[in-house]
Amino acid sequence: MDAERLVRMCRHALAQSRAVPDIVAEAWQAQALAQAIGARLAIGGPPEIRGEAAGLSEIGGRGCGVLDHPMVRSGGVRAAQLTEVADAEAALLALNVLLGDVGIALVGVACATDDEGLYWQCIETIDTADESSDRVRGMLRRLAEREPDRPPEAVRGRAGP
Repeated sequence: MDAERLVRMCRHALAQSRAVPDIVAEAWQAQALAQAIGARLAIGGPPEIRGEAAGLSEIGGRGCGVLDHPMVRSGGVRAAQLTEVADAEAALLALNVLLGDVGIALVGVACATDDEGLYWQCIETIDTADESSDRVRGMLRRLAEREPDRPPEAVRGRAGP
């Protein structure tokens, strides 16, 4: 499944989450997806972002480890369904929005909990989502810098006529 579609699925699931365990599970799913997208781009993405993509994959992996592994719903780990990143720029833009949504949702959980362990897990995951977002923005800047040198079809990953 394409990265953009998976990001949309994660955003929708996060938006539908009301209970703390569901929000935490969706934050974990988002970090797993950041890890998978980063790994995919590190191997086969545009050369100028491969180093940053490897860093994103590493950060996403750390983010998955920060939160206690939640009970993943019957759908399993969404990131395992990633088959391609057809449009790196669009996928990164969407991922950046998802990471922002995760941060906002976890601020709500952290502010509402009396569980000190959960509070600190949320704070650490917010920090990790922010660090991932920094990497994503760096990759987007690098992609934007190369655009004047390439025709629009090549930048967007589309074949010409």
